[in-house]
Amino acid sequence: MNPDLARLHPYPFERLAALLDGVQPGALAPISLSIGEPKHAAPAFVLEELRRHGAGYSQYPKTQGSTQLREAIADWLTARFRLSTGSLTAAAHVLPVNGSREALFAFTQAAIDRSRHAAPLVAMPNPFYQIYEGAALLAGASPLFLPERADRPGIPDFAAVAEADWARCQMLVVCSPGNPTGAVLDLEDWGTIFALADRHDLVVVSDECYSELYPDEDAPPVGVLEACRHHGRQGFERCMAFHSLSKRSSLPGMRSGFVAGDAALIRSFLLYRTYHGSAMPPPHQAASTLAWRDEQHVRENRALYRAKFAAVLAELDGCLEVSAPAGGFYLWPRTPCDEREFARELYRRCNVLVLPGSFLSRPTPRGDPGARRVRLALVAGLEECVEAARRIRGFVATL
Repeated sequence: MNPDLARLHPYPFERLAALLDGVQPGALAPISLSIGEPKHAAPAFVLEELRRHGAGYSQYPKTQGSTQLREAIADWLTARFRLSTGSLTAAAHVLPVNGSREALFAFTQAAIDRSRHAAPLVAMPNPFYQIYEGAALLAGASPLFLPERADRPGIPDFAAVAEADWARCQMLVVCSPGNPTGAVLDLEDWGTIFALADRHDLVVVSDECYSELYPDEDAPPVGVLEACRHHGRQGFERCMAFHSLSKRSSLPGMRSGFVAGDAALIRSFLLYRTYHGSAMPPPHQAASTLAWRDEQHVRENRALYRAKFAAVLAELDGCLEVSAPAGGFYLWPRTPCDEREFARELYRRCNVLVLPGSFLSRPTPRGDPGARRVRLALVAGLEECVEAARRIRGFVATL
């Protein structure tokens, strides 16, 4: 077997199960805020389209996906990120994938060139989505964890990384809005990222699976492709955006997303995927086409999250150090005690599941950015989220 399998860390939810092993919660109904799995109802018109195209399961899908799906994605990207008409095309710049998680992992395997460096690095945020780390390790690289800026929590401090480390990097992974912090990169941040990419021959991987969950309808987060337009990178050079319907459309089980960006990188990744054998089923392609062409259900989805954030933050006011994120559906509060103890005791006393922040981070010379933090995923219904917040408030009062 691949010896790099031994380098993998236990997944956060394995660690959570071990932490809670043997703990017996009380009689209160269970509420889970630990897993970022959307619980809002899937759009009915998407489910109907899946049923209408059920015969498509008898066909082998094309790796590149249907023209209709790629055109819908290209149109959505052009409108959403204010791209120049015709600058991003369905034929050259878009590739459907089975969700962003699968694509992030696969792209890393295709992109790392072990002949360039004896010990290549993949730079990534800290805290982070563990797929970034696992993908780097199994590609024969090592993760380079970027520290947070002291003045902007959740935003990487790119200037703190030594030039020698950047010289070994082949890929820079960013997540905006961030998981778990909800922090959003601005156009100046993107300028810094592009300069690093050009100077050190880096591929920029932008995980934007939370890009459509934001509080202000008039101020959506900037994405890598929009930043390319702003900074004059007309061919999206060295840049790849990863998107998904899981959060945007509450369709995590459909495993539908796409990669878009640099045409040369798309061609190489398509070649990899032709052998990888992970094409999207035709019914999912048809349903995804409709989902990317509709914004009403996405606006309604955002409204549901806004209501939950408002209600939960009001309940937690003065209880925990916590603030509304710039995007996504997580809260990232500080805890008054060790985050693992907090999560374990909250579960035992209140039957509320949260994820310790240190399960999403790695210790660094600056400390562990996940220490004394927990992640709360506001994915359940409004009443459940508010009830969980009430229980957390009561629990904190006893500490």
